[in-house]
Order: sequence, then C-alpha cells, then structure tokens
Amino acid sequence: MTRYLITGFSGFVAYYFLKHLDERAVKEGKKIEVLGLDIAKPANYETDYSFTNLTVRFMPLNLLDGRDLEICLQSFSPNYILHLAALSSVGESWRRPVDSFANNTNVFLNLADAVRRNGINCRILSVGSSEEYGNVFKEVMPLREDMSLAPLRPYAIARVSQEMLSRCYVKSFGQDIVMTRSFNHIGPRQREAFVIPSFVKQLVYGAMDGKTEIEMTTGDTSIVRDFTDVRDVVRAYDLLLREGESGEVYNVCSGNGRSLEDIISLIAGKLGVKARTSVDRTLVRPNDNMVIVGDNSKLKGRTGWEPNLSLEDTIDDMIGYWKERYLLEKNTIYGHKE
Repeated sequence: MTRYLITGFSGFVAYYFLKHLDERAVKEGKKIEVLGLDIAKPANYETDYSFTNLTVRFMPLNLLDGRDLEICLQSFSPNYILHLAALSSVGESWRRPVDSFANNTNVFLNLADAVRRNGINCRILSVGSSEEYGNVFKEVMPLREDMSLAPLRPYAIARVSQEMLSRCYVKSFGQDIVMTRSFNHIGPRQREAFVIPSFVKQLVYGAMDGKTEIEMTTGDTSIVRDFTDVRDVVRAYDLLLREGESGEVYNVCSGNGRSLEDIISLIAGKLGVKARTSVDRTLVRPNDNMVIVGDNSKLKGRTGWEPNLSLEDTIDDMIGYWKERYLLEKNTIYGHKE
C-alpha cells in the first residue's frame, strides 16, 4: 500500500489534496494510507475526513520537535511527503519575522534532515511561493522559473531559504525533492484571513442582510495577482509528486492576472450589489509587488497539467460556501441549529 505523509494537515490545501487523492485511488482501484501531521486536529475531522479508498490517521506533532518527527518517520516510512506546513501569511511575517523563519525554513530543514538521517526512501514535495521572485517589472511578466529571485519580505526570504535547502539536500545527499513556487490559490473553505475569502464573506453577508450597497475597507486593490483554484492546485501537487523531476522547481499558477478591484466587481456583480471600497493604509503591505503573473509552461510540459476551473467558477463556489456559513450562523444565533 502506498503511504503519504502530509504536513500542515489541518490546513485548507490538505483537505482538498485528500479529496483528490481519494478520487484517483477509487478510479485506479488502489488503497492509500495517509498520515497527517499538524499541531492541532482539523475542525470537523470526525465528519469531513472519511474517504472511500484512503485510510487516514492524524497525529498531533510540532515539526520543530525533531525527536518526535524522527520517531514518526521511522514508524510510518512514507513513500511520499507533501510538505504544506507553513506560516503562510505575508502580512503576518512582517509582524512575526522570527516565527516566519521557524515555521517555514526550520520546519522544512527538520523534515529533510530527519528523512536523510533515517534513510527514508521517499519523495518530498517542497511547496514554495511566487513571493520568492520579489518585485519584478510588469513588462517582463509572466514569471518563469529561470528568472533571478529577489525576495523582499520575511516570508519570501524564508521560502527562498527553504528552496535553497531543498537544492542542497538533492545535490549533496541525493535526496528526492521536487519544489514548487505556488502562486495565490483560492476556493471554498479558505479562511477569511486571506484576501479573496474576506471579500466574498463581506459581500455575501451584506447581500444576505438585504443591503444593496456595501462598504468595504481594503488594502491596495489595484494590485494584480495570479489566482488558481485550490482543486487545480492539488492536482498539480499530485502530478509533481509522481512525475516531477527531482531537484527541479515548478510554478503552480493559472497564467492569468486579475486585479483585486476586478475581483471585487466580479463578486458584487454575481450578488447584485454595489461595493464601495476605502483604503486602510494599515492593510497596505510594505514593498508589495504590484503585478504577479506566472508562466506555467514548465509544469504543463512535464505533467500535462491544465487548470480546469475558471476564476468565475471558483468565485461561484466560494459565494455558495459563505451563503451556507451565513445561514448556519443565523440559525445558531436564533437557536434553530439542529
């Protein structure tokens, strides 16, 4: 039986990876064993993490605890490791730079070195970020993997360090590591701490309350980002784990850029409301990239991956998710939850 170890198991991406993995396992008539590691168990673990062809276990573990991690690897001996664990907020990295390095660079180093020391024969997918490229003139977009890296934010620098460590362990110790530079990914269930679900929630809740004009406080909405549906992202991760070239890095992106202003208009239009935005300077990040759009031709060429879901599809599903959340919260408030 094939065994997958997933770090950052309680996060947004891991849930969708499990769903995709189960669908593939059913289609191929295979059984897969999964061990998930995170500090805390996922919400709704007992109800939402039951799958047809996956045997899933959760273990609470802090990846900064090298001894516990080593014991876990020795006992489970995975074939594949999907390394998702991270402090993934750029804004939070400005407020907590030391924690950003500990929970990005250091946790990866602990993992890679524990695999090396214990002779675990497995492939690791090291998930990085488009933030590694730094500020690049929009005239040279889209961003390609062979471009120079010029990170400007603590989070980005930590991710570049993780990538450099990956290359070091591949070249020096012969470890099997594939890397990504993942661009923004969105979808239902994503926390409102992130920008697009925050916009969707504000506009959905306003519309459900009967408002036709909704006031929103935002950061700089003129910035352009490359958004990919999380369900397309996890397909890319699965393909790279199985078909990516060891020691190589791949952009995971849609190849299309949209401004935050356009996305707000898209959401508002679907809800039949008008959004009025005002900028809160505290939400504007220092040295923020104005345009980030990626080139996904290397990923496509290696794996045949193509994004299946448009931004409009994703926004429709996110609107549906937040409508359900709104109704659940209202029923709970008024004592009607069953």
